[in-house]
Amino acid sequence: MDDTSTNSRPEDRPRAERALAHAEALGFTMSSNPEVGRLLAVLAAAVPHGGRILEIGTGTGVGTASLVSGLGSRTDATVDTIELDADTGERARDNDWPDHVRFHVGDAVELLPTLGAFDLIYADAPGGKWHGLDRTLAALAPRGVLLVDDMAPQDWWSAEHREHQARVREQLVSAPFLAVCELDAVGGLILGTRRD
Repeated sequence: MDDTSTNSRPEDRPRAERALAHAEALGFTMSSNPEVGRLLAVLAAAVPHGGRILEIGTGTGVGTASLVSGLGSRTDATVDTIELDADTGERARDNDWPDHVRFHVGDAVELLPTLGAFDLIYADAPGGKWHGLDRTLAALAPRGVLLVDDMAPQDWWSAEHREHQARVREQLVSAPFLAVCELDAVGGLILGTRRD
């Protein structure tokens, strides 16, 4: 499978290709990989009617493209995505997005309390994961699904990065209100569902 495969409909592929081209032009190397993209599409497809999806860490929109692809032709669900870096966020906006996708530029920790509750949250940035995880968890609706990326320790990580990852992992797996599984794939994922 090629890098733009997101379990997508053929009409969605150009959006993913543009997001990858923006990443290459910026030298942005932290885009969601194709396996995570396919999982995001599956999770987005399961969001209930009128559901809300949040992506923390837009990058150039590769993960966003996967989420939108999973929704297919649905317009009843919304996708909100947060990017800290204004230039990267502007590149992400420069794509053919449907009207139900909303971009936010700023610190996720500050923005989270203003956005409401979500049925699916994809956390793929330090803000809202390393810092402010409590705010991310507070934004997860009852029976909402949380996917946290980059949770398997890597040899090249700094000691600080390892400490953040270990703390986030412990907080997630010990949260009594979450049913959690760890997926040892593509950099490590933690998938959880809010019980209440």
